[in-house]
Amino acid sequence: MLSHVLNVDGFYFSTTYDLTHTLQRLANTSPEFQEMSLLERADPRFVWNGHLLREFAAQPEIHRFATPVMHGFITMHSCSINGKCFDWLLISRRSCFRAGVRYYVRGIDSEGHAANFVETEQIVHYKGSKASFVQTRGSIPFFWSQRPNLKYKPKPQINKTVNHMDGFQRHFDSQIISYGKQMIVNLVNQKGSEKPLEQTFSKMVNSMGNGMVRYVAFDFHKECSRMRWDRLQILLDQLTEQQDEFSYFLVDSDGKVVTQQEGIFRSNCMDCLDRTNVIQSLLARRSLQAQLQRLGVLHVGQRIEEQAEFEKIYKNAWADNANACAKQYAGTGALKTDYTRTGKRTQWGLIMDGWNSLIRYYKNNFSDGFRQDAIDLFLGNYSVDEIEPSSPLHINKDWKFLALPIIMVVAFSMCIICLLMAGDTWTETLAYVLFWGSASFGTFAIILYNGKDFVDAPKLVQKEKMD
Repeated sequence: MLSHVLNVDGFYFSTTYDLTHTLQRLANTSPEFQEMSLLERADPRFVWNGHLLREFAAQPEIHRFATPVMHGFITMHSCSINGKCFDWLLISRRSCFRAGVRYYVRGIDSEGHAANFVETEQIVHYKGSKASFVQTRGSIPFFWSQRPNLKYKPKPQINKTVNHMDGFQRHFDSQIISYGKQMIVNLVNQKGSEKPLEQTFSKMVNSMGNGMVRYVAFDFHKECSRMRWDRLQILLDQLTEQQDEFSYFLVDSDGKVVTQQEGIFRSNCMDCLDRTNVIQSLLARRSLQAQLQRLGVLHVGQRIEEQAEFEKIYKNAWADNANACAKQYAGTGALKTDYTRTGKRTQWGLIMDGWNSLIRYYKNNFSDGFRQDAIDLFLGNYSVDEIEPSSPLHINKDWKFLALPIIMVVAFSMCIICLLMAGDTWTETLAYVLFWGSASFGTFAIILYNGKDFVDAPKLVQKEKMD
């Protein structure tokens, strides 16, 4: 199980640089902070080996032997525009609080930690100057779940027995302390099973009445249906004034802070993967345009989109970021990366999205319980009890878990055989086909009705209690 976690791509460490903090956080620190060991000063949200280092952390004299490990995505490119060379970096930091897999970890916990929370920082280095633009993504921050049940898209369930506002308030209090003003960009569907989530989110922002938190909803799938991806500009135009107000972080070659980022875009869809990444890449490009012009890399009137070589690097890096975040949470590469890579939706991209969706369906239903248990074990959410008489991983299942799938397969096979090997009369053949077809369909219906019992569920930590 530990090997399974460690074999997932995206673990990074540095012995000289604090990967867990943004440039702006590092610039606003005291001399005492600078003298701390990397373990002491690291942001605990992004230290994935924190549980493994707990005994090192208790002994300051051996801190220098403990290196924090971050999980997420990092890419670095040396680029050139107008003959001016600069370094461009993209860093995504995945939170280890409320970590897990797609359908078993949704919403927030009582401490306000959101599922699939990722902080993404885009950095530019040019002639000693450094610019940074930070965004976050995270699950819709109240108590809801979406347990797999063999259906392609399980219906989200909002918990009706708890006070959502406590966790909601804690989440945004911590976000404001870390990042300043919050601009929520909610990309979920505004109809169907996702509609109640959007409505509840909007109501809770209004009820909280915090001037530091603003909210905009954009039905991504409706607006961009039938390949109308140019309509994303509608959302970008809505956010333009806000983005100019938030600005970005910039420090000159002398180490003097020129501008601070005053707020952050917190984007989400259902998974905070595919739709979210598309929007984040567009917001980041607009910020980068302003940064490169201010640093003198781009001339007045020039646009990033016109720089073919850099534009290719930029789009591919954001698509790679999407794939990394998706593999870590959903088990497959991201959807819609054809748009991120090329700027347009393609037929091949749709085919690949269909293939990835099928793989997601299989993994989410039949292997994600193991993945969730592995993550909980690695992060210390579950501690092994040496005197426990039996392994919690081995649970004896009822006879129906084996019998019903076998009956369904046999019945379906007999139905096909009856069709291929016709009887003496068509009425006899029809009777056999109807009998075996009914048996096949009936057992399938029973399996689907008891879907939650047939999926691979986590065994180490009861997720229902955490929700």
